[in-house]
Amino acid sequence: MTEPHPAPQQDPVIAALIDLHCGLDRQGPGDTGFSQQILAQLPPLPPNPQIADLGCGSGVSAVLLADWFKTTVRAVDFSRDFLAEAAQRAERLGLQDRIHWIEADFGALDWPLGELDLLWSEGAAYNLTFAGALAAWKPLLKPGGLAVISELSWCTEDIPIPAQAYWQQAYPAMASEADNIQTAISQGLEVLGVERLPAEAWWTNYYHPLQAKIQSLGHSPDPVMQSVIQETQAEIALFEQYSDAYGYSAYLLRRL
Repeated sequence: MTEPHPAPQQDPVIAALIDLHCGLDRQGPGDTGFSQQILAQLPPLPPNPQIADLGCGSGVSAVLLADWFKTTVRAVDFSRDFLAEAAQRAERLGLQDRIHWIEADFGALDWPLGELDLLWSEGAAYNLTFAGALAAWKPLLKPGGLAVISELSWCTEDIPIPAQAYWQQAYPAMASEADNIQTAISQGLEVLGVERLPAEAWWTNYYHPLQAKIQSLGHSPDPVMQSVIQETQAEIALFEQYSDAYGYSAYLLRRL
């Protein structure tokens, strides 16, 4: 999953999670082609749109948004380490002047209300729960403003017991796509579409690189890192067996 819950970075589990994910292209499942397909589906934005990427990690989506819309993007993450990697990515691509990197808790932003034309968040909303993220972020959107928020979602009504047991502990608020759609509607958001991230993207862009990083840290004497590695390996093994039952779904939303 993309990031730990925003918290002081001196927490040893948080620090271990950051160390495990630093240097990776992505901190969670995703795919640039998939994101581009979603962007192509969105209604047109106004000139010089106000755009934010919340939970930006090492900046893959932020640089895509800045390049796609040729405008400035506010990119928020709680991890200074991820933001440093993101800034280096933007500089390599010549986009450093188009992205404003912000170290902050994306659940407690003190931005002006009704300002954003597009709010983007990949694999990070679960930190607030889907309903909590919508409640926190909807006020930031202009009337008619768009949001693309990906959320870990059940993709079947016949949920395998091992998968259900695992996620009941790891993310008890996890819901089905149908339930998430109803949650969005109940909060005054129009659902323009739902797109499911292909399972292959989990492996190619996230789990395989993460497994390589685990190999490099496998002999770490730090017991906290070893615990984090074991939990991560359990998550990977679960997805390998039950990827048909759950995944990330991107919800394309518009504020009414």
